[in-house]
Amino acid sequence: MAIWTPAFVTSHALTNYYGMVGWHSHEMVFGYASAVIAGFLLTAVRNWTGMPTPAGAGLAALSALWLAGRIAPFVPDAFPRWLIALVDLLFLPALAVSLAVPLLRSAQKRNLFFIPLLGAFALADLLVHLEVVGFAYGSARAGVFLGLDLIILLIVIMGGRVIPFFTERALTGVSPRQWQWIEWLSIASVIAFLLADIFLPGSILLGVMAGLAAGSNGLRLIGWYTEKLWSVPLLWVLHLGYAWIVAGFCLKALAAVSLVPPQLTIHAFTVGGIGVLTLGMMARVSLGHTGRPLRAAKPVAFAFILINLAAALRGIFPIIFPYWLPQLVALSGGLWILSFLIFLAIYTPILIR
Repeated sequence: MAIWTPAFVTSHALTNYYGMVGWHSHEMVFGYASAVIAGFLLTAVRNWTGMPTPAGAGLAALSALWLAGRIAPFVPDAFPRWLIALVDLLFLPALAVSLAVPLLRSAQKRNLFFIPLLGAFALADLLVHLEVVGFAYGSARAGVFLGLDLIILLIVIMGGRVIPFFTERALTGVSPRQWQWIEWLSIASVIAFLLADIFLPGSILLGVMAGLAAGSNGLRLIGWYTEKLWSVPLLWVLHLGYAWIVAGFCLKALAAVSLVPPQLTIHAFTVGGIGVLTLGMMARVSLGHTGRPLRAAKPVAFAFILINLAAALRGIFPIIFPYWLPQLVALSGGLWILSFLIFLAIYTPILIR
């Protein structure tokens, strides 16, 4: 985002393997989001299984592979296109193998679904590269949307596990309500939405599935809600992040009946759902894993406000004020950058000690 926003504001073309817009969409889904997913799963699988996941040299190699995939597209003349694609495509299979070994050895059947999920995510990335390399036409858009839908599915699955748990742990006397049929429907509806988005994009059926996903996940969120959460920034940021996922499904349903332009529905999911939730999760988990009290510093709480404003400016305001789109994009990008700079300023000393 720190590269994309100044380039957008100055109309400076970013010469790279994907093209300007293609790079932005690919890196949000397969660059930023994949790194956060990797960090979460490498830590979680170690805790679930009691077995080691890559650390030291192994983790450094995995990180270097991810970083190479970010740098290589900016030197498209230095390497053949197939090699740039290969470098980027290797990261997700390497991550899947790193996670599969401890999961299989520990017989963690409940969490084995992460392996095929990562496989599907890698397939989505492959679809992008097939078009860029020249082997297919129209597959890049399908790949980006498949990747985004898989991230949303992961958020819905893991959000249902961790948000009620964190809420109950943080608030004395609070027990979030969870209805089993809503739990199943919230996940099943997102899977149905994903399939409709693959095979029937832009259809009324896609809108119906989006509406069902919005309704079921909205009810889920209501069950978790308590007024007490507003006193704990590390909680309300997660609830708001999940609310952005619900908002994204609402916008998708409205787009299916032509009440909202389809191209304006994406950023509630990305800037809102992915951005807000990942910042909140990183802030909370970093404190927990370093043995610190689970209290957000005031600047971090301010960063949570900023990233939610960024989501509103990019995900909602362009629908109301479409002629202000360039200004809204620039302002949203600036707020995103500022929120992460605050996070880095507060958490870098914590994480390197």
